Amino acid sequence: MIFSGSAHRQLALDICDDLGVKLSPALISRFSNDCLQAQLLVNVRQRDVYIVQPLIPPTQDHLVELLLMIDAARGASAEQITAVIPHYSYARSDKKDASRISLGGRLVADLLATAGVNRVLTMTLHAPQVQGFFSVPVDQLTALGILAEHFRGRDLHNSIVISPDLGNAKNAAQFARLLNVPVAAGAKRRLSDDQVVIDSIVGDVQGRDAIVLDDEIATGGSIMEIVSVLRSYGCQKVSVACTHGLFAGRAVERLRSCEMIDEVVTTDTVPRPMDWPELEVCTVSKLFAEAIDRIHNGRSVSKLFRGVDPMYAPPESGDTLF
Repeated sequence: MIFSGSAHRQLALDICDDLGVKLSPALISRFSNDCLQAQLLVNVRQRDVYIVQPLIPPTQDHLVELLLMIDAARGASAEQITAVIPHYSYARSDKKDASRISLGGRLVADLLATAGVNRVLTMTLHAPQVQGFFSVPVDQLTALGILAEHFRGRDLHNSIVISPDLGNAKNAAQFARLLNVPVAAGAKRRLSDDQVVIDSIVGDVQGRDAIVLDDEIATGGSIMEIVSVLRSYGCQKVSVACTHGLFAGRAVERLRSCEMIDEVVTTDTVPRPMDWPELEVCTVSKLFAEAIDRIHNGRSVSKLFRGVDPMYAPPESGDTLF
């Protein structure tokens, strides 16, 4: 049985269409004192329950909605509860990089487990180590194959994949391998939430068409900075691709007005901005539907990564399996 919070009902409906099931009804209400309440409107006793809810603004409201829905399912004797969190925004809070600072990524993971979740299904965590914060199994999907499919079929002989920072270089290298093009990365320093400095580019980008890959775009500060640096390095034009297109603040205005950016491609892990009709959005509903089907039927989820992540490549003939 699949339920949806209020964050991204359309994605939940698309996942249900791909699975051939109906979205189960739920009611989210707010009391006069601003407290939220969640009610599942159908019987879930001994059922396999999936709750779709990306953590997007207003993030705290959507997080509490998810926790309350998990608690409601647990109290109604659901057999298994899986939180389907396409965008886990608290993955940014993954380390103590200042004195007396909170670790939101771990705290929210603990809250989900305490509420009663049995498993988490997510996509492209900003910091992969956050997967280890959870005390329940976590399946992390990747959209690299879906994004790569968008670029296949065009002339890429002069293209190069660029990561705005070295932390995302592994994903950029996988993406470049899928497109059979070279890869480069920026040396980025973050000054604040929306201000970064990229000192240099590691790799030869002069005269090339750049495909800038990032896991998420919030304010667009990193993208605008890398585009400016690429211009100074002699790049001809830029395509931008990301998994989570949040486009907060003035991001839409900044990206649309940049003459060097040819296109921006993202997925529907979060709702698309209504004021950007030319934005290219690739759906991940089929990937989540396949993962849910595999979890429900006790089959391998890692097989979804074959052909995308070399870690999950089939063994070579002659390899010894233990």
